[in-house]
Amino acid sequence: MSIRYLHTMVRVKDLEVSMAFFRLLGLEETRRYDNDKGRFSLVFMAPPGQPESPVELTYNWDGDEGLPSDSRHFGHLAYEVDDIYATCTHLQANGVTINRPPRDGHMAFVRSPDNISVEILQKGADLPLQEPWASMGNTGHW
Repeated sequence: MSIRYLHTMVRVKDLEVSMAFFRLLGLEETRRYDNDKGRFSLVFMAPPGQPESPVELTYNWDGDEGLPSDSRHFGHLAYEVDDIYATCTHLQANGVTINRPPRDGHMAFVRSPDNISVEILQKGADLPLQEPWASMGNTGHW
């Protein structure tokens, strides 16, 4: 028996706003499927050079009544970055709340516009502790 990872799917309320958030993380659109009859769009976004590791943004044109209120039914997405401090600074400068700052030089959490939890992990060894992150408290839930 063999198994191969395909993608993680998340439902989004505003496709353009959600795509803008994932672009801030460094992902790019790798493919798109618009279904006029089913009235939905599927947009796959992945890190550059990693089309085999996408997140599928599912957008229902007529809305999503009945979805869980906090979109936490699947857990979180996780991405590894070269410099967690630079990534968090970039996200914060673009209006993204850092829910769990990288106080340890290793891990941070943010939320997408659809309240999807995204874990950001430092590649390799933890970075040395750095302000303002080292003394920054959590904001909201992560």
